[in-house]
Amino acid sequence: MKILFIHQNFPGQFKHLAPALVQRGHDVRCITLRVKEPGGWKGVKLYPYAIKRKPAQGLHPWMVDFETKMLRAEACYSVARQIRDAENYTPDVIVAHPGWGESMFLRDLWPTARIGLYGELYYTLKDTDTSFDPEFPKANDDTESIRLRLKNINNMMHRQTVDLMISPTQFQASTFPEEYQDLISIIHDGIDTDVVRPNAEASFALDDDTVLTREDEVITFVNRNLEPYRGYHVFMRALPDLLKARPNAHVLIVGGDEVSYGAQPPKGTTWKQKYIDEVRGKIPTPNWERVHFLGKVPYDQFLSMLQISRAHVYLTYPFVLSWSLLEAMSIGAPIIASDTAPVAEVIKHGETGRLFPFFDGDRMVAEISTVLEDADMRAHMAQASRAMAVETYDLQNHCLPKQLDWIDRLYNMDPGALRS
Repeated sequence: MKILFIHQNFPGQFKHLAPALVQRGHDVRCITLRVKEPGGWKGVKLYPYAIKRKPAQGLHPWMVDFETKMLRAEACYSVARQIRDAENYTPDVIVAHPGWGESMFLRDLWPTARIGLYGELYYTLKDTDTSFDPEFPKANDDTESIRLRLKNINNMMHRQTVDLMISPTQFQASTFPEEYQDLISIIHDGIDTDVVRPNAEASFALDDDTVLTREDEVITFVNRNLEPYRGYHVFMRALPDLLKARPNAHVLIVGGDEVSYGAQPPKGTTWKQKYIDEVRGKIPTPNWERVHFLGKVPYDQFLSMLQISRAHVYLTYPFVLSWSLLEAMSIGAPIIASDTAPVAEVIKHGETGRLFPFFDGDRMVAEISTVLEDADMRAHMAQASRAMAVETYDLQNHCLPKQLDWIDRLYNMDPGALRS
């Protein structure tokens, strides 16, 4: 089977699937923005594409997003055409994350290829991140529905070309309109629960050479980047009361200074620093010394940190579910999380974790304290969340086999059968 992946930051969500297809003996290739020169990764042949020009000046602001995606689609198409012509290459299956537009025109190039898309999110006003946080209102609420409809042009263009879709969670699949639902298989990317597991002997060294273990009271908070979409502002505003309530706790905060989602911070600062500045005057220095900003940490250190965590705090808007939450579940870290739709899909209050309203920092502190005061509760939640991760999201026994079956379904389809 000849399989072509399309992903600007490959391997991304395909980091397990692509190598597994190589191991099966398939010809696996990828067009990606991530590399500058042709090369390889775990048996996958990589072809770079480059964006040749910037969006036009003076374009209507509602259309800038689509033109940015179209420029990527044009660049990806150009490289794909070169591969087709130079190597007489026609993929049997194309698997793409369409979020950046790259795969928009590949049906025109390869009419017989079966196309499978990763359905991460469809933009909608209802029950998702849009207008969820009143602190960050949209500049023009009365035209927000128009902006989102235009933002979905990319999704609509891909609807004309797709044969099957895959979505990691029920919530994310549910954001897509009815006409997409028959196409979607809900299969998570998968957690390697043999690697991401409890370790009673784990330890974590801080920059001052302090070594924390499971004997210490450790509270953890993780974002890819520290920003409001993942509740960083809610967590920081609760920090003065949390440190006062837990005088022996160390708070470990992981995340970068950039923006993954949503608006940019005020000019001249970062979201991280903005909320440090907001709360620092409310926190005595001895308490502040128990707060540790770790930045982005290597994966092995990230796992060690979760393995010593007595309370792992996770917040998110109604948006894409983070891998880090499922990894914390697989490790058996006691979880206190926001009661938002993607989280409630995996965290059952009193079973696999504790839930609190997203904006209620006082309730968050109370739930953390409840968990830290009750070792039996922590043990029960750790066992239950680990069991759910293994039974539902395990990579080797559940998710990867389902992903491979999905690829086989794509390959065995009549081209365009579901598009007709």
